[in-house]
This record gives sequence, structure tokens and C-alpha cells, in this order.
Amino acid sequence: MKLHKESKGTITVATILFIIISILAIYFLKIWSLLIIMPLLVVYSLVFWFFRVPDRNILEHRENVIAPVDGKVVMIKEVDETEFIKGKAIQVSIFMSPLNVHICRYPVSGKVIYKKYHPGKYLVAWHEKSSTENERTTVAVETATNHQVVFRQIAGYVARRIVFYCNEGDQAKAGHEFGFIKFGSRMDVFLPLDTEIICKIGDITKGGLDVIAKMKD
Repeated sequence: MKLHKESKGTITVATILFIIISILAIYFLKIWSLLIIMPLLVVYSLVFWFFRVPDRNILEHRENVIAPVDGKVVMIKEVDETEFIKGKAIQVSIFMSPLNVHICRYPVSGKVIYKKYHPGKYLVAWHEKSSTENERTTVAVETATNHQVVFRQIAGYVARRIVFYCNEGDQAKAGHEFGFIKFGSRMDVFLPLDTEIICKIGDITKGGLDVIAKMKD
């Protein structure tokens, strides 16, 4: 199983803790140490599972808006996007549980024209205000169809580390990685009002594969 580059520090710490706790448990509890070691082994294995990098056949897209993450669609509504678009947009929000793949992918192809990191709170990721009050990043892309699409990584109650690798001027390719969020979070995508929304609330998405909307060319 291929692991994400962001796993290095977390897995190192998890391995050290697993070894130390296991040794102490065996020393003090003897055979009863299995009552501690077995559940600990499950948690240790889940850390590796969280940082997995699945093999996915990413296609070329022009009008299609691709699911940026694995997760569940929890919101589709018209909103005021005040940071970059400064007007009405359709917001599609996808919530990721700690068991989902947490690679963040470009939802559209084009050119990165804006990026910004915002410190903030750690409200639960499905809370509506988390989009504007939580720790988050905002990225905007000028698409191949001449639209401006904004997307936002949002830290949740558990997620406390967001990374994004893109810079202004970079070429964005729909479905390809631009960042990562650790341990449960949300991504919002803000689309033009005339966008055809294909997904619906409750849909389970696969990042880089599933088409969630289609923009007019």
C-alpha cells in the first residue's frame, strides 16, 4: 500500500508510542497485555489506512467539475461567496470522515489565480459556519471555460493540519492533487450560478473520479 508523503511524521510518532506502550504492557501485565496491545494495534493500523494513496485513473476534463475529495455531499445551496467571487455562487460541500482518503484534488482544470490560508476556529466540519470561521484555505481557478471557481479546505473538530501545495500561476488539472487534510474535515466548492449540478445531498464521492457538476462552455 502506497502512503502519502504527509504520513511520515505521524507514523513515526505512532510507531514509537505503539512500541513503548506495548513493551510496558508486556512487562507489567504479562499475558493480560493483549487486552491493551490488540486494540492499540487496530488504532495503529488505522493510521496507515488513513494515509493510503489509492491508484486512480484520472481523465482529462474541460467542462466537468470533479469531486475534489472522497466523502459525502452534505450541502448544495446558493450562497454569497464574499472572499473572492464577492457575489452569488452555488456551494457544494463534501464532508470527509477520518476513514476517507484525505487527498485534496483540483475540482476543475485551468490556472490558479488566488490562494490564501486563514487561521480560525475548529467547529465540527459539517457546521455551516465552519466555511467562514474555521481554519481553512481558499483557492481560485480561472477555468478552461472562462469561469472562476473557488474551493476551500476546511479543518474540522479533529482535523488540525491543512496543507496545500499550489501557487498562483500554477496550472490546475481536474482530479490531480493540490493538498491534504489530516483526520476528518470538509471541502467546499463554489460554482457559477448557471452550473449544472449533477450530484445530490447524500451522494458518496470518489475524489478525482466522480463528476459532481458541469459548467457551460
